[in-house]
Amino acid sequence: MDVQGQVALVTGANGGIGTAICRALAKEGYKVATLCRCPEKAARWVEQEKALGFDPYLVLADICDQDGVFSAISVIEKELGPLSVVVNNAGITRDKTLRKMMEDDWLEVIQTNLTGAYHLCRAAVPQMLEHKYGRIINISSINGEKGQLGQTNYSAAKAGLHGLTMALAQEVANKGITVNTISPGYIATEMVMAVPEEIRNSIIAQIPVGRLGDPAEIARIVAFLASPESGFITGSNISANGGQHMH
Repeated sequence: MDVQGQVALVTGANGGIGTAICRALAKEGYKVATLCRCPEKAARWVEQEKALGFDPYLVLADICDQDGVFSAISVIEKELGPLSVVVNNAGITRDKTLRKMMEDDWLEVIQTNLTGAYHLCRAAVPQMLEHKYGRIINISSINGEKGQLGQTNYSAAKAGLHGLTMALAQEVANKGITVNTISPGYIATEMVMAVPEEIRNSIIAQIPVGRLGDPAEIARIVAFLASPESGFITGSNISANGGQHMH
């Protein structure tokens, strides 16, 4: 099966990992689409990518809004064609210890990091079932596997994302659709590189390979799982954390 011209949707595309995923899928031959809720930020990102020879298709939508997601998917399918790949990569943090965490901090992270993925899956799966083919890839986190102080909301959402993966994978396994999770460790994104060097070095000291991950390394796993040749892998979680957490 040739992926040339197939449509891949990536959320959280304008972050470090999201950008690397979009570029990797474009290089494989996919038409890449993304949703974004901030017009100005999205426009700058698209301009940056076009200057580098990429051409992502942007639709303004908030993944926390189910109706908005369904409308956006309809636009993408009308303009580009049916979705073959969905990468749920969007995520936010609102870090505090549970004692200080207000309900809004909890709900905002759960809504974006977990419910947003549910909305995308609900919108995309019917068409995938109709075409008897699809690849859904959920980007979780090392902290969804092991937990992290000050991240009860984030860890719960990211752990829940793999629960979604395992359950949905069983529902659609005999329909040509796979559902998998990737759990990155600490990756050298702009956000991580903005952490004070002393703290960053203390993080690296806990990583057996002795360095941060590169966004392109996560993107390579996405491209692998998105491939038609990866159809026997479903319900899995691939940990990519440099050996920081093994289980």
